[in-house]
Amino acid sequence: MSDDSGTQDIPAGSPEGGGPRPDPIRFFGTTWVNHDNGYALRRVGAATGSLAATVASCVILRFAYEGLQIADTGSFVTVLVIAMFAICSALAFRNTWDGFGKHPDPDRQASLRGLLAIGFVGSLLAYFFRTFIEAPGEGLRRKEYETALKLHEKRGARRTGDPSKKKRRR
Repeated sequence: MSDDSGTQDIPAGSPEGGGPRPDPIRFFGTTWVNHDNGYALRRVGAATGSLAATVASCVILRFAYEGLQIADTGSFVTVLVIAMFAICSALAFRNTWDGFGKHPDPDRQASLRGLLAIGFVGSLLAYFFRTFIEAPGEGLRRKEYETALKLHEKRGARRTGDPSKKKRRR
């Protein structure tokens, strides 16, 4: 068993165990499948952690703002920096929130990497709010897992009986 998530060390999607295995989610492992093994406690912990990280990030940004005030850079630069962080945070929030419902395009993610790094507060807030609905990314993973289960059952239903005893068409 893996120490951190309570799941077995068999890779996701492997045929061992008689069918498809769910993909683990960071901080939740595979507890999201049946909502067991401390799933609710993990959601509370994830929400608390992301909120604490958001507050700490805002404190750091406050120090940066005070540094601009001490440097006396002028109101234009101050407004520009505040607008930059606000816009980047809003874009990061939206991008992170959308990423919980569909797999993001890798090329787009690469091009937005700098913008998302500046808007890290928005990403943390998206993670915080998503934990009130589900484990972040659970809906997407559940849909994929249920589709894989249906395909596995469908394939298993076709392979019943001994193929050597099958009557051949002529």
